[in-house]
Amino acid sequence: QSLVSSSKWLQHYGLKRNKLSLSQILSQIGFQHRKDYVTTLGKPVASRYADGLFPQYKRAQDGSVYNLTAKKELILHFVDCLMGAIELYKQRMEWLTSESRQIFGVIQEQCIVIVLDFGIAAPTEFDLCRDALSMVLVEQVIQIARFNLIRAAQDLMKWQQKCTPVSEHTVKSAVTWLWKLDHMTAVSHTSSAEALLEAMSDEAVSS
Repeated sequence: QSLVSSSKWLQHYGLKRNKLSLSQILSQIGFQHRKDYVTTLGKPVASRYADGLFPQYKRAQDGSVYNLTAKKELILHFVDCLMGAIELYKQRMEWLTSESRQIFGVIQEQCIVIVLDFGIAAPTEFDLCRDALSMVLVEQVIQIARFNLIRAAQDLMKWQQKCTPVSEHTVKSAVTWLWKLDHMTAVSHTSSAEALLEAMSDEAVSS
């Protein structure tokens, strides 16, 4: 989902806006070598007047041929534009793979429940999990509308009964609740499924 989001972002900001798709570039640096249907021959025939006059580029996707007429300066302009678009890709990918997004991806939904299933994690792993969850609360959950936390256990634990509006206060409260959880709690074979069902029972939840 994150990569799809990135692709749309890059299309809008990097390529589409600057007309840098292959078709758009070709239309600006040349013209398509045309075929027309010749009735007497009963088949499409390509014009030959451009043969040898222009460098030609054949598109692998559809086999269409373009006669390239641009001067070196225009080609270099598109090189610069494409290098700029590549830099946008790099920046976007670095952002997507940094901090909490590296673990959780990008949270796009506006009302979510995070189900916590620590299993039999060792104390150090338990703290690492809580560090990661704190990070996603502070960095990403703070930007959406509503949220809740549910811990999978034999006696299911909920931070709030229903999804709660996001604010600086509620995010801090959730982080505090998270760090007050006991390391070990009784679990059952069905506790994870029960926690997920409980999360889905809130009709407002989208993820």
